[in-house]
Amino acid sequence: MSEIEKEIEETSGLREVETFEELNLSESILKGIYAYGWENPSAIQSKAILPIIQGNDIIAQAQSGTGKTGTFSIASLGKVDVKVSGCQVLMLSPVKDLAIQTFRIIKSLGQYSGVKVSLLIGTGLGKGEERISDRDDLPAPDFRSHIIVGTPGRVWDSLRRKRLVLTGLRLLILDEADEMLSKGFKDQVKTIFEYVPETSQIALFSATMPQDILELTTEFMRNPVRILVKAEKLTLEGISQFYVSVESEDQKFDVLTDIYDSISVSQGIIFVNSKQKAIYLKELLEKRNYQVGLIHGGFNQYERNDILSNFKSGASRILIATDILSRGIDIQQISLVINYDVPYKVEPYLHRIGRSGRFGRRGVAINLVTAEDAPNMKKIEKFYETVVEPLPLNFMDLTK
Repeated sequence: MSEIEKEIEETSGLREVETFEELNLSESILKGIYAYGWENPSAIQSKAILPIIQGNDIIAQAQSGTGKTGTFSIASLGKVDVKVSGCQVLMLSPVKDLAIQTFRIIKSLGQYSGVKVSLLIGTGLGKGEERISDRDDLPAPDFRSHIIVGTPGRVWDSLRRKRLVLTGLRLLILDEADEMLSKGFKDQVKTIFEYVPETSQIALFSATMPQDILELTTEFMRNPVRILVKAEKLTLEGISQFYVSVESEDQKFDVLTDIYDSISVSQGIIFVNSKQKAIYLKELLEKRNYQVGLIHGGFNQYERNDILSNFKSGASRILIATDILSRGIDIQQISLVINYDVPYKVEPYLHRIGRSGRFGRRGVAINLVTAEDAPNMKKIEKFYETVVEPLPLNFMDLTK
């Protein structure tokens, strides 16, 4: 075994708690957890909350839908001293939608604790604009809040302008850490680290943690506790994976409509690889009188909030999305994900199909595969050491 392979093994001897009471949290935090509907910790929560509360740096890899956000939210609440004002926990998310979702979860979990939480994301309304949204639950940021949830660009700008001060920071959390430390965000995150005290804890969370990212963490983490699932173990229990061989792009649409005409699933997400394909597919489906929503990176935050809200309310049965929606967005009623396009890289596949079967619910993922897609599909199977089966004739029963 190489030295790198030794480094990425899960830390041995971790204590796993069976109840939230074992975490020695305050009664007010426990009240918020139970009010949220959680009775006992999920697998990742049973392993990862305690090491953070105890002061360790941590690298945690957990499947989407297993309670990952709840893990670092509960741990963060447990780290805050409400008698001290100012930012004690900073959570960074790669996209606004995920930051908003995290903000709402931690606000709910901490509603009885006295912990102040603020959201710090860009609005697209112009430089210096502090208004996050007209909605009551997304107020303008209070830079003296105990916990700040934000996106890298807006957080860096607030640090640069000295609106946000991190001298009292106890814990920095990178959600979707593989994305945050990739080329697109790496420089921004590195700049933010310059404002982080050396004594602050660092916690990384993601469903996938490529080896190059793990190697990078040695530059800024101190002997972190590692809770890792190797690639071949990253199977999403409760999600059945299938493929349909199609001869051409044109045939994909016929197969898609056949699937939707054959099943009684309430709602599903269709993933494509480009904004242009998403727009085109929406037009085709609407001509067939399907109720369709569409989300991609071209929409501003207000528009994306409205699209997700309409879909969650049941106004549309189908949501077409690019990979902007593949990470972390929790839509409880999803039981079907269709990869109209097979993703080019292996990591997005796990995030996409993780939209179904969340937190133990059953789900189905169907991949439409042309001859050109077949090599990518094989790479995905090999990477996760899984077998994606041909779609059976009785697949309608799997979505019930």
